[in-house]
Amino acid sequence: MNWSVLADLIAIALLICAFASTAWRHYSPTASMWLIAWLMIALHFIAALFSDFPGVWGALAQILNLVALTWAGVLFQTAVIPHRKERCSRVMMYLLLTVNTLYLTLLFTSQPKWTCTMAAALFGLGPLAITLYTLPKCNSRYRWSTITVNLLLSVFLLAFQNRPGNGPYLAMNAVMVAVFLDCAVKFFFAYRRATAGAFITIAGFTVWGSIFALGPALFYYFPQVHVEAEVWNLPKFIVAIGMILLLLEDQIEHNKYLALHDELTGLPNRRLFQDRLTYALERARRSGAQAALLLVDLDHFKKVNDTLGHHVGDLLLERVGAICTGRVRRSDTVARTGGDEFSVILEEPISRADAEHVSHSLIQLLTEPLQLDDHTVRIGASVGIAIYPDDASDMESLCIAADLRMYDNKQRAPLIGTAIPAR
Repeated sequence: MNWSVLADLIAIALLICAFASTAWRHYSPTASMWLIAWLMIALHFIAALFSDFPGVWGALAQILNLVALTWAGVLFQTAVIPHRKERCSRVMMYLLLTVNTLYLTLLFTSQPKWTCTMAAALFGLGPLAITLYTLPKCNSRYRWSTITVNLLLSVFLLAFQNRPGNGPYLAMNAVMVAVFLDCAVKFFFAYRRATAGAFITIAGFTVWGSIFALGPALFYYFPQVHVEAEVWNLPKFIVAIGMILLLLEDQIEHNKYLALHDELTGLPNRRLFQDRLTYALERARRSGAQAALLLVDLDHFKKVNDTLGHHVGDLLLERVGAICTGRVRRSDTVARTGGDEFSVILEEPISRADAEHVSHSLIQLLTEPLQLDDHTVRIGASVGIAIYPDDASDMESLCIAADLRMYDNKQRAPLIGTAIPAR
């Protein structure tokens, strides 16, 4: 057995545990696919343990060693593609996994040369055919990077794979160069931010892909130079650390987002609403303009929640948030400031007539029947309007004025809210 890789296997196993612990705290499909890829790296090291076995078992271990490594690279690439859930992306992933497996298997087994030639051609023609067939739906820079890298790889393989002596060795390294340099490209597209995690991961993948070109170059031009295997494996650990940092950075950003936004609707919460209202009033004061505050209270939300369940109630709140956001301008603010209460800040140019028009529109939209899963509900809403500086000159007084008018309107509102049974 090749015991020299045992230390690397133990180290990567510990990093996988750290990665899994970090990913578990903030689950995402991307992190899940990354974890599967790292398990492939672990399988790569396990297979390397048995690569010195004589005969067929050693050959199988060598093939599994290489195939697991390429599978990890393809999974790393696919995980960061924004449209990875679309059918064309899944087909592309399965194609790359199959072609890499097929080519490496044919390359290191006694097969006719034409089989390797066909497999090498598939590297370039397969991704190109899928992309052309799915245009324009799957037209993106991620996809074209895949096509470019694999076309260049296909040309190289067709030119050098049958070279006497070191042809298979050059072809194998070329496959690895293509896989991991493409990882670097896709991570560069996905994480274009000035953070340690992004820099370390992209640099790690770049070095990881480059060593497969540097190795043959050293062997050919400087055969007297000996580099320990641990040095060649170093980029794997760099990438693992970079990915853990990426997960931690994403978790920090997510926590910052949750501190200022409602988790259910994605709207600003009361804290962010108060900050935006403060700034809106300050801008209105400096420019001598007006600003409007609308408090929207759902008339019969509790009835819907109690009769149809919290799931339908959550769907209702999401729908109301979308309705309010769709009715105002992008420069305005819609926030969820209570259980069934929403607040709207209308900034200049705005007048009382404009605010009343928005209020009437919201009431009309929220009075209409809403389809939520298998249920149709009608709730209605009461809206209170306060105008700065006519009704109040500071944030607290403005909120009180809008709140009082909202409750006054609620007292006079007709009983319209009801839950219509499922169709």
